[in-house]
Amino acid sequence: MAKHSARATAARIITLVLKQQQSLNAVLRKNISLLPENERALCQQLCYGVIRWQLPLQAIADQLIAKPLKNKDADIAALLLCGLYQLRSMRLPEHAALSETVNSCKTLGKPWAKGLINASLRNYQRNKQQFEAAIAKTDKAHYAHPKWILNQLQKDWPEDWQSIVEANNQQAPMMLRVNRQQYSRDEYLKWLQEQGFKAKAINGCVDGIELDKPCDVNALPGFFTGAASVQDGAAQHTVELLGIKQNQRILDACAAPGGKTCHILEVEPTNDVVAIDIDAERLLRIKENTQRLDLSAELIAADAGDIDAWWDKKLFDRILIDAPCSGTGVIRRHPDIKVLRRPEDLQSLVNKQQQLLENLWPLLNTGGLIVYTTCSVFKQENELQVMNFLQKHPEAEEIKRSPPPASPRPVGYQRLPGEGNMDGFYYVCIRKI
Repeated sequence: MAKHSARATAARIITLVLKQQQSLNAVLRKNISLLPENERALCQQLCYGVIRWQLPLQAIADQLIAKPLKNKDADIAALLLCGLYQLRSMRLPEHAALSETVNSCKTLGKPWAKGLINASLRNYQRNKQQFEAAIAKTDKAHYAHPKWILNQLQKDWPEDWQSIVEANNQQAPMMLRVNRQQYSRDEYLKWLQEQGFKAKAINGCVDGIELDKPCDVNALPGFFTGAASVQDGAAQHTVELLGIKQNQRILDACAAPGGKTCHILEVEPTNDVVAIDIDAERLLRIKENTQRLDLSAELIAADAGDIDAWWDKKLFDRILIDAPCSGTGVIRRHPDIKVLRRPEDLQSLVNKQQQLLENLWPLLNTGGLIVYTTCSVFKQENELQVMNFLQKHPEAEEIKRSPPPASPRPVGYQRLPGEGNMDGFYYVCIRKI
């Protein structure tokens, strides 16, 4: 009997996310290689789908099973969620989805659970309408978001919260950033189309392309020689706001995995770029990316806010603070944010953002620019954070950009998830007078 199958592996991965609070991307990367190549796409689809819809799936599972399974059988509980997700959301023949899910109990080493999974999934099939009607009555199951996130969205965006939630529950498109040192966007777009890819330019993004459907990066023309990188259009706007020129010293704080560092260098490769990240392992991702793109930056593993630990007393002309945040603008790409993030995390993130702004501000040359950005939609991490900073610093002024990268706010710009089919992002450009 095989020890690994798409469904059993997905159940193990989902258990690590739900029970051990591990990152979905990290555990997927470690475990998916155990599968034959023809089963990997299904495993990935199940993991992302179940985590994205975990709250309604769990609400149904709670009705199907009289008493909760023990912790040691969390993988069987996760397998039930996989079965329900297939029946609710995937275009698979129901009999195949059911029988393969039941058989996965054996792959997990728990053949005793076959009867339980079989009976539960058949019960759902027979009484689907009543189960769905029951879960529609609670907001968190109906909208597939924890109550605290819904409450904060309703407070910050009373007119838009439902469209934000709807966008968060979609699968994100795959977008590319063309390396302008090698190709113009239009040249690479033409190459893609000649290779049979359906793709289009991203409106307002100088280097951005959106693919009609996601693909393996290995299939992209010129990927290994640095022709393009995977990056959402909203993230690409960040570097445009820096107003990069020649002969500048630029700091990318909180830089991993390096998409923005590389974009900064693609705009002007001769500039002196320092990229810092607190996680030495993630810093290796920047090194891999710069090597593939034939670019060079000074990489430092440190807490960017602890300037005594790393700063060489030379001022910067540009500073990018891509601040650690709640990630509520990129839930469609990272659905495990709904599982891993806690309401009490918010204040410590706000404190960290404030510390970065305050501690890095003295490192900026007079006339220099800081771009502060987050992939959050919560106002206390964004416009309220920056208003507070500007009130304390009369020598700081906001610079407006034309065309604006997103909808103007009292301070900065906010893109909500799904606008222009992009991620949710906040941006502000601050000059030292």
